[in-house]
Amino acid sequence: MQLSLLLLLLLLRARGIPGDLMDRVPLSATAPNLDEEERYSAHMPDHFRCDACRVVAYQMGQHLADAEAKLHSLDSGGRRVLSESVYTDVLDRSCSQTWKDYGVREVNQVNRLMGPGLNEGPEPRISVMVTGGPWPTRLSRTCLHYLGEFGEDQIYEAHRKGQGSLETLLCEGPRGACLEETLEEREEL
Repeated sequence: MQLSLLLLLLLLRARGIPGDLMDRVPLSATAPNLDEEERYSAHMPDHFRCDACRVVAYQMGQHLADAEAKLHSLDSGGRRVLSESVYTDVLDRSCSQTWKDYGVREVNQVNRLMGPGLNEGPEPRISVMVTGGPWPTRLSRTCLHYLGEFGEDQIYEAHRKGQGSLETLLCEGPRGACLEETLEEREEL
């Protein structure tokens, strides 16, 4: 969808709109240069693991919140609470989704995983995001890894604590993909 929109914008600009400022400023965009690991590895490359963790936390949280919003019954605190069988199913479905809205975009000469829950800062005027390929499988495997590592009960408990708690559990714990020293080590490579 996003790539289609970018192509449409490029086509409109190529035809030119009389008096448009863009008549004087050429636009160009190139796809991010992916290295061998980014193109062919079956696993999530190390330098994308923090972003991938944040994506998984975001998607799990969205799926759980959507399921809770459909509930009619409330707990004693007035909150909607999913049964164990329901949140287990919801989390399994969150990992088996298509992940079609995620891909890689070059940001300040660095390839970054992009998509819902990750887009930070101003959008570039024009850019190309590479989607599909190995990214959906990598994100699904990352999601399943976190389900196996933490379990549905602990993940749902973190979700119930509020926004940010799920990301903290998955990404910033003792072995988290987003620990500062882990990120600094990766930047040195």
